[in-house]
Parts: sequence; structure tokens; C-alpha cells
Amino acid sequence: MESIAEGKPLSRRLTLLLASPRGFCAGVERAIRIVELSLAKYGAPVYVRHEIVHNRFVVERLERLGAVFVDTLDAVPEDACVIFSAHGVPKSVPAEAKRRKLFYLNATCPLVSKVHVEAERHHGTGRHVVLIGHEGHPEVEGTLGQLPQGAITLIQTAADAECFTPADPANLAFITQTTLSVDDTEEIVAVLRRRFPSIAGPHREDICYATTNRQDAMKRIAPRSDLVLVIGAPNSSNSVRLVEVALKAGARDAALIQRACDIDWKRLEGVTTLGLSAGASAPELLVDEVIAALRERFELTVEETTAAREDIAFNLPRALAS
Repeated sequence: MESIAEGKPLSRRLTLLLASPRGFCAGVERAIRIVELSLAKYGAPVYVRHEIVHNRFVVERLERLGAVFVDTLDAVPEDACVIFSAHGVPKSVPAEAKRRKLFYLNATCPLVSKVHVEAERHHGTGRHVVLIGHEGHPEVEGTLGQLPQGAITLIQTAADAECFTPADPANLAFITQTTLSVDDTEEIVAVLRRRFPSIAGPHREDICYATTNRQDAMKRIAPRSDLVLVIGAPNSSNSVRLVEVALKAGARDAALIQRACDIDWKRLEGVTTLGLSAGASAPELLVDEVIAALRERFELTVEETTAAREDIAFNLPRALAS
């Protein structure tokens, strides 16, 4: 038998456990569609503030169609169309766009917008808001920017929750980033509720359905997997969380890859059962690409494990709906 280390095909058997749901969620599909329809309606170039979603394959395809990705509105010329990414933006961003009289479309995921509304509602009743999330993530930056500075405290870990000392412990509320580990978030919330029994929470879970479903599917395949591969970008929170969930759920090993060409074939030596999933911003085309690469090297048996069925769709902005 030839060795994977030599980069040559193998004929040995490999069972692939394919997680479902995986890949694109409704918010990502909506955001990408907004860019595509804007290019069709208004013509290139269309400017997008930050990556529309965290996936280079998606971003590069949209660039080829005429999208221009920028870090700040300063890079957007007058009379141009600009789109805000699915992660959401601070209130200062649309305010600046209005000041400059730019035409803008908001591709913020409706489930992220829901968190923004919760933050404003709690602030309006005089509560100090605790945001459970990861510092520096665009979604967190956008949520922090919904309220005046100091109105929100960011909590990243259970240890942070233990050390948190609010000015008014009886007047608190918490919200969360939508792409967190469900289990880790529950641990942090438990600490907050123990320390501050009157803390208000969301009417419904802030962690989005897609994140929850993909983590549930991962928990089903991970215990049977010698190795789990997650297709997604290093800056994609939900993709990175899937790798963490795989390891915690019992996978012997787990790795994040962006495309099939990133697979370390040496890592598959001795692997008889491989798990595969994709983050919410990774297209199914990349899953097909990985499966094709596996078929070239192994006698592959594919078993799909389904944790939930998804049929959610979000409305487009009115300017593009007709």
C-alpha cells in the first residue's frame, strides 16, 4: 500500500460522516444575494464594508463580479452604493453614510439585528447590558456600537462572569453574540444567573438557529470520528466553534480547513472514520470539493447524519425586493 506521506492515492477504505445541517445559513444567503442583486441593479462597482461574510472563496467570487470590499466608508466614493456586512455595524456607520449622502443597503443578519433591538430595549429601561461574546469580532463591535460607550460590558468567559462587578447588580440584562458555543455560553449564563438572580435575559435564545443546529450535528458525528474536518475561515466564529465542539464531543482530532487543498493528508494516516462539516459561511461547493478529493484517495463510504431540517429564509431590503 502506498503512503499518504508520499502524496499518492490510497485504495484503503474510509467512512465519511457528513454532518447536516452544514454550510450556508439563511443570513449568509441573504447577505450574498443582496450583493449579487445590487450588482445586477446598480452595476459595478458596488462597495461592501468589510467582508460580506467570513469566507474568502465567497468574497473573491463577488470581487470578480464587481464588488469592492473596503474597511471604512472613507474608501467609498460619492454617489456609490455601499453594503454593510452580515455581521452588523455600529450606529455610527449608517449615520456617517447618511451624512455623506451615500446610498446604502444593510445586509445585517436579522438575527443579529434582533440582538441590537434587545440591547436598546434593556438600555431604555435603565439596565446595564452584559454582552457575552468575543472581543474584536465584527458582530461584537457592531453590537457594542448600538449603545453609548460604557452602557455594555463584554464578558468572554465564565471567569470574566465571576469577576464582573457592576455598579447596580440588581439592574442588569444579558445578550449574546449569535455564533458562540452553545455549551460555553450556557456556562457563562449560569454564572451570571447565580451571581445576579434578577438579571434579565432574551425572550428567545440569542445564539442563532444555524449555529445551534450545526453544533448539534457535530455532537452526533464527533464521538465516532478519528478526525473531524470543518470547512471554514479562521476568522469565522461559528466555524472555529465547530472545531472546539468536535473535540469536546469526543473526536480524537479536529482541524479547520478553508478548501480541499488545505488538507494535511499525513493527518489522515490511520484514520478509518472521518467527520466533515462546514461553517455557516462556507458554500456547499467547498464540501463537494473535499469529498471529491477524498474519493481520489480512498474507497469512500458516505454516511449523512441529520440533526435538524432548515427551511428559514429572510426578506430582502425593499430596494431589491421588486
